[in-house]
Amino acid sequence: MPTVDDILEHIGEFGFFQKQAFFLLALLSAFFAPIYVGVVFLGFTPDHRCLSPGAAELSRRCGWSLAEELNFTVPGPGPAGEAFPSQCRSYEVDWNQSALDCADPLASLAINRSHLPLGPCRHGWVYDTPGSSMVTEFDLVCARSWMLDLFQSGVNAGFFIGAISIGYIADRFGRKLCLLATIFINAVSGVLLAVAPTYTWSFIFRVIQGLVSKGSWLIGYILITEFVGRSYRRTVGIFYQVAFTVGLLVLAGVAYVLPHWRWLQLAVTLPNFCFLLYYWCIPESPRWLISQNRSAKALRVLKQISRKNGKPMPASLQSLSPDEEVSEKLNPSFLDLVRTPQIRKHTLILMYNWFTNSALYQGLIMHVSLAGNNIYLDFFWSALVEFPAAFIIILTIDRVGRRLPWAVANVVAGAACLASVFIPEDLQWLRVTVTCLGRMGITVAFEILCLVSTELYPTFIRNLGVLVSSSMCDIGGIIAPFLVYRLTDIWHELPLVLFAVFGLTSGALVLLLPETRGKALPETIEEVESMQRPRKNKEKMIYLQVEKQDIPLH
Repeated sequence: MPTVDDILEHIGEFGFFQKQAFFLLALLSAFFAPIYVGVVFLGFTPDHRCLSPGAAELSRRCGWSLAEELNFTVPGPGPAGEAFPSQCRSYEVDWNQSALDCADPLASLAINRSHLPLGPCRHGWVYDTPGSSMVTEFDLVCARSWMLDLFQSGVNAGFFIGAISIGYIADRFGRKLCLLATIFINAVSGVLLAVAPTYTWSFIFRVIQGLVSKGSWLIGYILITEFVGRSYRRTVGIFYQVAFTVGLLVLAGVAYVLPHWRWLQLAVTLPNFCFLLYYWCIPESPRWLISQNRSAKALRVLKQISRKNGKPMPASLQSLSPDEEVSEKLNPSFLDLVRTPQIRKHTLILMYNWFTNSALYQGLIMHVSLAGNNIYLDFFWSALVEFPAAFIIILTIDRVGRRLPWAVANVVAGAACLASVFIPEDLQWLRVTVTCLGRMGITVAFEILCLVSTELYPTFIRNLGVLVSSSMCDIGGIIAPFLVYRLTDIWHELPLVLFAVFGLTSGALVLLLPETRGKALPETIEEVESMQRPRKNKEKMIYLQVEKQDIPLH
């Protein structure tokens, strides 16, 4: 009996229906961007100093300019080498005493400025920004700065748990139902985050968003790859991730127009409620329906596709069979991922690449908010370079292969990070250019990693292998905020040095993997173990059930 792919060859592998479905589902990918890296704007940390009501009153009475107020009342470099003005300490001085004069108030105390006692910011902080962020509203600075790291790490922890659990639910109860449920929960939790009264509630709602948003993105990826014919799956998969890049560009523009974090959060969340209309626009996956022995309903969906594509379904194709027939049921085990030498090597290298690529990708985005003069413009330019990354992949992986472009992309990302360390601050244009080059390199590496991960495991443990190795992506995302925000307290360029090590070592390890261009997907462990050697030609067509894959975004 014919498979879904056989029928799509007659009714259209990428006709009007598939183009419409791709556009609608690509919107999901674009709106995932504010959740994945929205902390850059929601948690933006501006220059700040201790609030001192007494010093502010003295400044008003004396008619000081802002520069004079900072010079007289804010500590300079301290024992810890803090830059002027100090952000976390203030003079232990009673600014209300009448002995202070306007010319030099501290000189009238007959104590050398360097010997004045310093204390913590007892009255809060003053932030030099026209807008607001979670940092400025909840005072997530100084001793509380770790709470911003936790905020983003909590989202990635939600990604880790949600991708696994929602992937199972989608396989068990269907893609469409799961998609609509995750969209609704994501939208509601996003609105609640925008009105959350405390940091604790903000953290809870953000974690809930993480639990469902990546699962929603994955279901969109699965659906579009299941609706198109097999010759279009790679292309739509790549451009589905390009839609995520479009979301990054739009996010930069919206954040510039709405510099207040609560309004920004509402603006990027409310459109998600419109996605509930997909109930009438997106049908259930016919491939999933067949896997559930619901061939009659799958056939109705395929007839709907044929009508929209304007191509009638031949009468000879009015019956369906599953895409993959497995004569022998195998029980995969975690031990199968490390039992044999080649699969063990594949697993360890892939896990390391998922971890480092995620940490490097998210880390570079977060470092933009710390290193650039204009966070909006720098974020926009660094996101714009992801477009060439998609075309580089399309032009190279079927001509040159996977391994060499993958290794070069990792090395370019690492080398760009290392070069940025030595570029003087007065050459800001060069720093931005090199950073954008690194961003493009890690994007190419990440997208090739998504593709190759499915090509290095035999059929019966392919889904398990991809699931286990890609889980390190979210672990990398969990620690990325701590690497960026805490290491910069030691040395501003230290995160870039670490990212350079990640990129260079990942590139070297990739060269130890076999080339998979033009090779059929391996079916057995023995075939994987012999992948380094030329394989005999086989007259087999292997259909990979895309719905079982868990291929995360960057």
